[in-house]
Amino acid sequence: MSTEDSFDFYIDKVKEKLQNNDTVAAAAKIQSYLEEQNNVPLNIGITGESGSGKSTFVNVIRGLNSKDDGAAPTGCVETTMEVKSYPHPNYPNVIFWDLPGVGTTNFPADKYLKHVGFERFDFFIIISADRFRENDVKLALEIKRMQKKFYFVRSKIDHNLRDERDDQGSEFNEKQTLDRIRTNCIQGLQTQGLEDTNVFLVSNRKLHLFDFPLLQQTLERELPAHKRDALLFAMPNINLEIIQKKKEAFQAQIKYFASVSALIASAPVPGVSVAADAAMMATTVAQYQVTFGLDDESLQTLALTAHVSFDDLKAVMTSPLAAQKITKELIIKVISFSVSEVALMAAEEGARFIPIFGIPAAMSMSFICTYRALSMFLDMLADDAQRVFRRALGLDTSV
Repeated sequence: MSTEDSFDFYIDKVKEKLQNNDTVAAAAKIQSYLEEQNNVPLNIGITGESGSGKSTFVNVIRGLNSKDDGAAPTGCVETTMEVKSYPHPNYPNVIFWDLPGVGTTNFPADKYLKHVGFERFDFFIIISADRFRENDVKLALEIKRMQKKFYFVRSKIDHNLRDERDDQGSEFNEKQTLDRIRTNCIQGLQTQGLEDTNVFLVSNRKLHLFDFPLLQQTLERELPAHKRDALLFAMPNINLEIIQKKKEAFQAQIKYFASVSALIASAPVPGVSVAADAAMMATTVAQYQVTFGLDDESLQTLALTAHVSFDDLKAVMTSPLAAQKITKELIIKVISFSVSEVALMAAEEGARFIPIFGIPAAMSMSFICTYRALSMFLDMLADDAQRVFRRALGLDTSV
């Protein structure tokens, strides 16, 4: 079922419940829609020969170091002999599968795909630390024959640049070196029967550099529409553009949360709407926090990889949510700083006592209050995410 079909299905169900004056069931249907969208499965197969850096890639793309819990084991010898799944720590519906290299199995390419469970994967990433070999090409051709996507990633490109810089000294030109490596890889694939194939040059240690942003954009563009947000939310903050895309995706969801708030407000019981809204907003804002990488664990990892102190990263965050555990109490406290939001919440509660028109008015005000509050929280955290990103790169932290 596509995103549009799924949404239409839920809207029809919501209308049906509202026609029967069952607002609780209508709210539950919208919640079910949101949960379904946040749990769209995405399975990504990562394969490559021993020493290619595929296990490190599986870790860094999930925001983990090799020593973290749940990290894929890394090493100079082949550490992947069987198919192993590694769910994203914050979005377990997004699973990266560390696959044994084709050359480490006794299966030809077609049998290899059956061995690793070809059908489950949305696409494959084939990684090499130098040139792509015959087995890589055979695997890609077999994936293509089965009408699935694959992407070639040339890893450890920072090592190659360092070696070239040492060899060439003052004559070193980074762009020319990258262009030459990319051209050599593509030509090598073409001579083995793979036409119109791109190669992405990546540093596992510095995903924001070289071609990883282009790889992310390509994956997002070529995925089915209903799986794009799953990939987007699971991606590390490699540039300011991806932070903005995450913000826009979250912003598009706020109207659904506001609709749930409005339906809950139809209950003629004072205080219920405010309590339910605070709980819902706390859960939603906590999701914003981890997706933007602003929870303590994510900040600790970023501090380690960017060689910036944890305190320095925390210091650039300016919102009242900065480095805080998101709770209902914190949400209510921050909202209380806004005179207009407090007045709107008070008006919503007061409207319940007005005959006939009171409940519809309360529902309308609840929608507006929740929409504005979540938008405010989202703006705060997105701005903090930009400041943290800039600080990690040693840039100006003003947004």
